Amino acid sequence: MGDIIAFDLGASSGRAMLGRLVNGKIEITELHRFSNDPVQVGDRLHWDLLRLYHEIKQGLLIAKNKGIEVSSIGIDTWAVDFGFIGANGELIGNPYHYRDRHTENMMEKLFEQIPASDIFGKTGIQFLQFNTIFQLFALKQAQSPWLQEGNRFLMIPDLLRYFLTGEMHNEFSNATTTQLFNPIEGTWDKELLKRLDLPEAWFGEVLQPGSPAGMLQASVCEELGIPSVPVIAVAEHDTGSAVAAVPATDRSFAYLSCGTWSLMGTEVQQPVINETAQKLNFTNEGGVEGTYRLLKNIMGLWILQESRRVWEKAGKSYSFPELVLLAREAKPFGAFIDPDHPMFLAPGDMPTRIVQYCRETGQQAPETAGEFVRCILESLALKYRFVFEMTERLSGQQFNGLHMVGGGINNTLLCQWSANAIGKPVWAGPSEGSAIGNMAVQWIAQGVFADIWEARQAIRSSFPVEEYQPEEQELWGPAYDRFVKLTGLAESSNL
Repeated sequence: MGDIIAFDLGASSGRAMLGRLVNGKIEITELHRFSNDPVQVGDRLHWDLLRLYHEIKQGLLIAKNKGIEVSSIGIDTWAVDFGFIGANGELIGNPYHYRDRHTENMMEKLFEQIPASDIFGKTGIQFLQFNTIFQLFALKQAQSPWLQEGNRFLMIPDLLRYFLTGEMHNEFSNATTTQLFNPIEGTWDKELLKRLDLPEAWFGEVLQPGSPAGMLQASVCEELGIPSVPVIAVAEHDTGSAVAAVPATDRSFAYLSCGTWSLMGTEVQQPVINETAQKLNFTNEGGVEGTYRLLKNIMGLWILQESRRVWEKAGKSYSFPELVLLAREAKPFGAFIDPDHPMFLAPGDMPTRIVQYCRETGQQAPETAGEFVRCILESLALKYRFVFEMTERLSGQQFNGLHMVGGGINNTLLCQWSANAIGKPVWAGPSEGSAIGNMAVQWIAQGVFADIWEARQAIRSSFPVEEYQPEEQELWGPAYDRFVKLTGLAESSNL
């Protein structure tokens, strides 16, 4: 089999990764890396989708110029965001960024029309104000012309695939995140669409990960001077691809995909849709080979990234390793935040918001950069324990430890503190989880691997995994008790 390319696009950057198998081992090479910068236009925050498409083509061009013969490609990105294709086959408008403010208060307004229990009962998806369902509802409220002119609804990877192939398909792992897909019926929920006054014709057939989704169309091949190759619908939600790459040996495992967002959960055969799951705001997102990812979103390293940006604007430039060193030297357990408090969602001055949170909860606020970073990382690790234990409870499983994948594992302090917080081992690796999972599904589609478990075995033998054993349990246990009380999470844990 020839080489394959995984285009892995995250909230802040994208990359074209080359994958090849050499003596049964997976080798990956970064061909092209590019920034993914949202663009503010007036009051709206957009994705620069055509720039991303341009960068994908640059990745294909680089592969050609290196003499690489590509046998297939796949694309994974973040979830929930989308665009519309008009009757003439062209994109209508630049898709909104999920952090755009047009969804503020839309959850409450929609619940006046459709009770939250009805939506969760049909979809099993957690409630986040930027979910696709609320974005569409916001467009309805604003009487957006997109809704009058749109013929087909496509999510971000669907759109990029369409530009490459000319074929319009929706993919399972991303479709489930819309809060419009019914996992029990295995298709878009017609009743929800009707109650929202959304045309069924917008929503196409849903492809499972590993399905062929077209060939590079003639215009792309002519422009780049490359032959046509298959485009595979992988697990196109990047978390779905990251979970596919978890090098677990036990069929019962917990994972944490760690980056700008942290997503923690487990893989289940059937969605867990009940009152407790709704109250804890867990979600059931599609995975590989018909599985579901029972998980919860956690704000992740976004708060640290935004803090660093604020400090840079003030003329204080820190590298991430420098910030980790400052955090290590700061006083432990000085203050806690709930990383998922709504005040930390939108871009902005995170240090000021942390100070505000601490004042409102009766804590002494951090003052130095090291104290802020320590507050963020300790709070994340303690939130991981909370979600880890809730995942065990909801799934009816007991986990031996936690698999961490994604770029966040390069923060070794966070990995160690996560082990300390949960009181169990953390296995960190691989760091390029989404790209590797993307590749795994392509190879399954080509028949190279029989299934995801054979692929995971190859991943386990191909990439190093760092093990972190829990330490300082006499300190982290009491810290967790303080954390859940200060953040109000103690009440949730008693559901």
